[in-house]
Amino acid sequence: MSVRQIARAVVQEVAAVKRWMYRHGRPNVVMRYANRLDALVYGSRWLSPRRTAVLKVPGRRTGRRTSIPIVVTEHRGAGYLVSMLGPDANWVRNVRAADGQASLYRRGREIPIVLQEVPPEERAEILRRYAALAPAARPHLGLGPAAPLERFQQIAPGHPVFLIVAR
Repeated sequence: MSVRQIARAVVQEVAAVKRWMYRHGRPNVVMRYANRLDALVYGSRWLSPRRTAVLKVPGRRTGRRTSIPIVVTEHRGAGYLVSMLGPDANWVRNVRAADGQASLYRRGREIPIVLQEVPPEERAEILRRYAALAPAARPHLGLGPAAPLERFQQIAPGHPVFLIVAR
């Protein structure tokens, strides 16, 4: 086996584990704790990675605000949020129930926003950019940033994308 084949096998195994941690479209116990830790880091003033934030949105049943660590995808001068888990992800369902009303917590500041859903036919380039910025999402998308745009067009209906608009 060559080094390239071994590396490919390792990447495939890691991708399988990541998909398993989010099976049924929800994080398992380990990922729930990891997401809580990420939310603390992403919302902090000094530790936050550059393209990350914490999305805060009211729960569709309880009304309590939930916090979701998320990657903000910049594309053509605008910011977008992408659901790597598809339309049944809780945060997507909560955003839709709240008519897009939410807030982003970045670098110690809370910013009120409205999220506007992008039509599937306009998502491909944004999804490609997201795959480049969020390597952990690639196993869920099934594509890397080098994939042809046509492949991103094929998966676009299954991955909601939201334009971030300041309130």
